[in-house]
Amino acid sequence: MSGNRLYGCVEAGGTKFVCSLGNDEGLIGERARIATTRPEQTLAEVRAFFAAAADRHGPIDAYGIGSFGPIDRDRGSPGWGSILKTPKPHWSDAALVAGIVGDADVPTGFDTDVAAAAMAEATVGAIGGIVVYVTVGTGIGGGVVADGVPLDGERHAEMGHFRVPRHPADTGFAGRCPYHGDCLEGIASGPAIVDRWGCSLSDLPDDHVGHEIVAQALAHLSITLIATLSPRRIALGGGVLHTPGLIDRIRREARRLNNGYLLPDEMIDSVVAPTALDGDAGLLGALMLARRAAQID
Repeated sequence: MSGNRLYGCVEAGGTKFVCSLGNDEGLIGERARIATTRPEQTLAEVRAFFAAAADRHGPIDAYGIGSFGPIDRDRGSPGWGSILKTPKPHWSDAALVAGIVGDADVPTGFDTDVAAAAMAEATVGAIGGIVVYVTVGTGIGGGVVADGVPLDGERHAEMGHFRVPRHPADTGFAGRCPYHGDCLEGIASGPAIVDRWGCSLSDLPDDHVGHEIVAQALAHLSITLIATLSPRRIALGGGVLHTPGLIDRIRREARRLNNGYLLPDEMIDSVVAPTALDGDAGLLGALMLARRAAQID
């Protein structure tokens, strides 16, 4: 393929859609941030961005869309390219691919935003084997790739929706997940933090017990991933992970939980680590989804 090919890249998040262009050399500088309101409004703005881009640069050769979930990623399904039942108001059954690509007959790669970010993490870091990317923000989700390719299960992973042991100081909080209450997302996502303490984790005093509560929950996630997948890297991204000192707290708690068994303790520092791509990981992953779709099709 020529480096002159043009790709439409979309990171579709629960708060905002980020759109950009790319080619076979990387992302192009143009991008737009569009609020995630109702599907008809948000997707119309996304289409308008790419229509204007095509007027300036020529036709888009392929699209890559990394989306918040749950999504239908089975190409054999009549609902492929759609959001499934989601706690995000108005977005259940939204036809995401059709709403962005429209009638254009172009290859389109579609996966979760976290699977796309994991692709970017593995590719840019030149990491083989299993790589996991987890985002902790409006929700909690994780993606897994093997040698840079997303794992192809019956559905995509839902790492935010299992239960972890509760911190003794937090047993009175019922959790905010509308399906499971106090699953991981229900106790450690950004909205769950605000529900308890009225502000983001980064705004709490350094000695506030909230830091311990969230770190313990995310350390359990990390140790579970180590025990089940033995990944080369777990990259923790998202708004909650911008809290100063949180990664160190997670690592300390993960070492305590590990108790010297799964890995030498010093290896946890490289496995439970923030991604160097936080911010552009989703868009880079969307670009890789577009390139892969163009190659397959």
